[in-house]
Amino acid sequence: MSQTYDRGTVEDFGRWREFRAGMWAWIFHKFTGWVLVGYLFTHIAVLSTATASDPTVYTNTLQGLEELLIVRILEVGLLAVAVFHILNGVRLLFVDLGMGLENQDKSFYASLVVTAAIVVASVPTFLAGV
Repeated sequence: MSQTYDRGTVEDFGRWREFRAGMWAWIFHKFTGWVLVGYLFTHIAVLSTATASDPTVYTNTLQGLEELLIVRILEVGLLAVAVFHILNGVRLLFVDLGMGLENQDKSFYASLVVTAAIVVASVPTFLAGV
């Protein structure tokens, strides 16, 4: 016979502190995957303007978007999401192959550090000319 306990609403929020690196890696990987899917649909919507009867519509759309600071900031965010998703995916591949099982936490933190380094190094490129 199994027992269940009602932990209550307040205590459930405290469970976030119980998460280890593996759970955070899983949450971030799922989140970044959904962000990339959302970006894909947005990207297709913007590219669909290239098929308009007037060829300048696509050029004007891209130029208008690139002039917005928020779009450039979102591009930095997209880079962060993509780089983390790629690095964590490679990390998961190695874990699934049985390599690095004992170092999962360290490899997760390493993927976060490398992602941060790449994003910080890219900021001047994305925000140039603003």
